[in-house]
Amino acid sequence: MGLVVQKYGGSSVADAEGIKRVAKRIVDAKKNGNQVVVVVSAMGDTTDELIDLAGQVSPIPAGREFDMLLTAGERISMALLAMAIKNLGHEAQSFTGSQAGVITDSVHNKARIIDVTPGRIRTALDEGNIAIVAGFQGVSHDKKDITTLGRGGSDTTAVALAAALDAEVCEIYTDVDGVFTADPRVVKKARKIDWISFEDMLELAASGSKVLLHRCVEYARRYNIPIHVRSSFSGLRGTWVSNEPQGDQKVEHAIISGVAHDVSEAKITVVGVPDKPGEAAAIFRTIANAEVNIDMVVQNVSAASTGLTDISFTLPKAEGRKAIDALERNRGVIGFDSLRYDDQIAKISLVGAGMKTNPGVTAGFFEALSDAGVNIELISTSEIRISVVTRADDVNEAVRAVHTAFGLDSDSDEAVVYGGTGR
Repeated sequence: MGLVVQKYGGSSVADAEGIKRVAKRIVDAKKNGNQVVVVVSAMGDTTDELIDLAGQVSPIPAGREFDMLLTAGERISMALLAMAIKNLGHEAQSFTGSQAGVITDSVHNKARIIDVTPGRIRTALDEGNIAIVAGFQGVSHDKKDITTLGRGGSDTTAVALAAALDAEVCEIYTDVDGVFTADPRVVKKARKIDWISFEDMLELAASGSKVLLHRCVEYARRYNIPIHVRSSFSGLRGTWVSNEPQGDQKVEHAIISGVAHDVSEAKITVVGVPDKPGEAAAIFRTIANAEVNIDMVVQNVSAASTGLTDISFTLPKAEGRKAIDALERNRGVIGFDSLRYDDQIAKISLVGAGMKTNPGVTAGFFEALSDAGVNIELISTSEIRISVVTRADDVNEAVRAVHTAFGLDSDSDEAVVYGGTGR
């Protein structure tokens, strides 16, 4: 008997019919001889609705109470799903994140998992039950407060439980048939990938691919937990994410794995920074102390006449105000002239481990953008990724142009999007 962890996103359990469909799939896995642990997200747009409601009550909700509110969505899903499974003649028990033993740090709204102690889950499995766990949430190790893991955190919950329970696989069910070479909402001819390495998937996730959360893939790689990304709306095989191809798969590693894009970032330019040791450190220590994550960083050449330079970096739009306020408070210490903020940008990334040994990839990427009339504002590279920042208005055209230029378009039918979120 194997142990399988399944995760179902909000679009999969968006309504009563969806919950009953998911319950049948779970019961089928149980009938196949598996022990089954299920992680669920909130139904449909429940989390967004709760966020909007909180904003109507308080412009800046307290972190602790905000987490208490948001975790209600997953608790609704887990209880309804357990009821649906019992209606099919199988025993199921639902657990909150804290009851499941998901221990986190004390940072509200974006906590990180530091341990998983799934004693109650093991007991439920040993008794022959299906365990249903509320995703996206845990309990802080010190104050025992309810915490949330940030948007998409149910993916991380699922992989963390799979690692703690030594599961054979973590199945992530979503509203598309797997991982595609681009967002199928933007590129209708995007091609489904049968297998992708942890390394490539990490870059795609970090670059804006919505199907898997970056932290989830990072956790899976660390504990070598194979992920199978599938649709809860179809019976297709999906995409395997692992160190090596699974089973009888024989996959030749492609030069390019895919094209990802991200419109959730903004750009801050610190203008007139003295070009001397310690200035960049002061800027980014200020940002770090404000608990803001940054992505791409570019420093201009110093102007010979003034000895000043500009430093630009990208960050999540949601943290833009926090970063600006922190820099302004330290303006006298850092000594810059002004700040420029731009939230009408997009990041486009080309990802593939084969890029390391294939000359001309960079040239082809920039030529495709040029032919599409897309201007580049920032450039960042790694061994298996090239990322650029463009205007947000240009992103869809740019993604399609790059996707076609590298021969990623599918010759078969258009990719199917069963839901609306990509998760």
